[in-house]
Amino acid sequence: MRLPKSWLTEVLREGSPDWTASTEEIDAGFVRVGFEIEDIEPFPEITGPLVIGRVEAIEELTEFKKPIRFCQVAVGEEAPRDIVCGARNFTVGDLVVVALPGVVLPGDFAIATRKTYGKTSDGMICSVTELGIGNDHSGILVLAPGTAEPGADAREVLGLADTAIEVNVTPDRGYAFSMRGLGRELASAFEVPYVDHGLAGEPLAADVDRESWPVAIDADSDATRYTARVVTGVDATASSPWWIAKRLMVAGIRPISAIVDVTNYVMIELGQPLHAFDADKIRGTVSVRSARAGETLETLDGVTRKLDPEDVVIADDSGPIALAGVMGGAATEVSDETTNILLESANFDQVRVFRTGKRHKLSSEAAKRYERLVDPEITAVASDRAAALIAELAGGRVAGPLSDVRTATVPSAAIQIDPGLPDATAGVEYPAGTTAARLREVGCVVDGDSPLLVTPPSWRPDLRQRADLVEEVLRLEGLEDIPAVVPRATGGRGLSPAQRRRRAIGVGLATDGYVEVLPYPFLPADVFDTWDLPADDVRRRTVSVLNPLESDRPELNTTLLPGLMEMAARNIARGRRDLALYTIGQVVIGGQQGPTVPPLDVTRRPTEAEQTALDASLPDQPLHVAVLLTGLREPAGPLGPGRTADAYDAFEAARQIGRAAGVELELVADDHRPWHPGRCARLEVDGVVVGHAGELHPAVLERTGLPARLCAVEIDVDALPLRQNLPSPKVSPFPAVLQDVNVVVAADVAAQDVQDALVAGAGELLESISLFDVYVGAQVGEGNKSLTFALTFRAADRTLTEDEGTEAKMAAVAHAGEVVGARLR
Repeated sequence: MRLPKSWLTEVLREGSPDWTASTEEIDAGFVRVGFEIEDIEPFPEITGPLVIGRVEAIEELTEFKKPIRFCQVAVGEEAPRDIVCGARNFTVGDLVVVALPGVVLPGDFAIATRKTYGKTSDGMICSVTELGIGNDHSGILVLAPGTAEPGADAREVLGLADTAIEVNVTPDRGYAFSMRGLGRELASAFEVPYVDHGLAGEPLAADVDRESWPVAIDADSDATRYTARVVTGVDATASSPWWIAKRLMVAGIRPISAIVDVTNYVMIELGQPLHAFDADKIRGTVSVRSARAGETLETLDGVTRKLDPEDVVIADDSGPIALAGVMGGAATEVSDETTNILLESANFDQVRVFRTGKRHKLSSEAAKRYERLVDPEITAVASDRAAALIAELAGGRVAGPLSDVRTATVPSAAIQIDPGLPDATAGVEYPAGTTAARLREVGCVVDGDSPLLVTPPSWRPDLRQRADLVEEVLRLEGLEDIPAVVPRATGGRGLSPAQRRRRAIGVGLATDGYVEVLPYPFLPADVFDTWDLPADDVRRRTVSVLNPLESDRPELNTTLLPGLMEMAARNIARGRRDLALYTIGQVVIGGQQGPTVPPLDVTRRPTEAEQTALDASLPDQPLHVAVLLTGLREPAGPLGPGRTADAYDAFEAARQIGRAAGVELELVADDHRPWHPGRCARLEVDGVVVGHAGELHPAVLERTGLPARLCAVEIDVDALPLRQNLPSPKVSPFPAVLQDVNVVVAADVAAQDVQDALVAGAGELLESISLFDVYVGAQVGEGNKSLTFALTFRAADRTLTEDEGTEAKMAAVAHAGEVVGARLR
């Protein structure tokens, strides 16, 4: 919000007449109470004779391509000055700002006497843009009659020794989107009394008695209050005085007329948006309701808009006349012929206003304030203020009584707080009475002694609990004064076993060449339909976020693979085709949690029963690890063309995860989407399924735009047995005996089953076994396959002989023959 420094100074001097502060001090004051200053822009310095002038005569020069005026302007000298001007928004008798020869305007624009359009121009009539105080290019600056006499120093009259200060008002502080709110905050920063003109006082006395305008609020509009007041006999062509025009221009609002300017001014001053209708164009009752199907409205920007039933409109007997809280309608717009106005001051639902603005791609200063919540108790006060100003500046008469309809009045709930709670929270001992004093500065009603009973003001709906009140006290006392103390670490054994396991898995994968990534934690739309997952698959039990970052991704991950696949697609699109990625993170499985727990008391630890209920209310959130491989696993180079990653690399990655966790994973053939049914292994530990590994299904890869032969692993880390004391490796100083064995089995026998049988029959001397060759062909017969294993035998207490190794190997083959029908080739 952008405001002139002079206005801030004026507001604070109401409570402390001698108060003064430099721009730098005001900047520091706002920062001290938690507001960020976006910009500080002093008004440009103008040197030379800049004076007030009165237009005495105008001669229209019509022989040129564009209209030109030759004016005589009185500037306090014996004779008027001749000035050539192309603007058309002034007439004889108007007061204007004149830059005489010798003036240097902003942009190093020097004014001198010069001949132009066949005339000698002895100066320049200025616009606000040329003076550097606004962006209105539509015409020159015309001052209200009686502002000053011709020849007066325009710098003093216009208050050009000023500075524009722009304050960043965050969405949670709607009350500060006004001079009322910012003035209160600045008063707290400098500890001076604040005079609040937004509090309800004596109602405005009416000059004319008439029936109140009929007003109605439909329940489906969600509006809570609507007031309407008639002001009669106005001069719609009247201009605003400079003090209003200047403040509007600094705030980025172009002055239009006294009536429109007053509604904008009061909005900036008190934070309550207002709108003026031409009362003679309104038919019957003014109602606040939802739009009806098929209705349209031409708004003030000249666009005819098709209304949606979700839109809230202001309507009369003829139909919609305004979009509530966003923009007025053209049919009831105040024009130069308007003599009677109906002044609207209302409180609309913030969500409905926001959605209406987004739907119609409309943004207005009023909508910005409604979206941040408007004080419901200031509606009538703002109407009184605006009506009085319109009557004063546009010559109108206030008609009464005020029409005021409310659908709901929700008083602020009182909050009980210990006055020492802010001290305990910050670790700082504040003077006695600080808590009560600071909360009264905010606008709260504070009763009692210990504890305090605090009732937040109507303009602070964000104050809902003790923590909010504590934050206000600490903020106003100065967050920078709270000492930063590094907490002392409690004694212990460092990382927990679960944390050590997680780190070990990450280190093991990174050592094997995998790169850790952090995928998006929300599921892409329809991902499980793309995978053809069964309707009862546990991964479909998702948990939705009420306010998602992206509307098409409202569901939390139940698996890590979609995020990894999206990251792979992004990398491949950028030319990185050889990928080995992994991620470790929690997934969220819905459908198991208990009922929602109401908010807990934050001033104490939850009881055991509360903690149990809180834990039960949460969905299951197991820790998973996922791996993805595509492209070359071994890079191409002088020694060969490289090797493409395949399902066996995924199996080895799964084994690496198991080794890091201190468990032995058993791989069993399985059919589990999105993996390829013939190249997928179910990962088990002690008969419990903990994950899957292998090559992804070609149909899934085609639908997602990923390359063929992409491999992946996903394991539920929390399902793995937690080994707190991992077994130390046993190292024998004696040499090993290496034996190879080639067995023939039926083609449908899994290699893992053969390996398990060999291990079981080999006995304790077997140190390791690995499959290194598979053969299918005529030499082993149709329906058979040959498997070749490398076996390593070693004893811990002696050197094995070849005969002992051969004996152990044959025992393994014999056992495999009994279990899986294996025979030596």
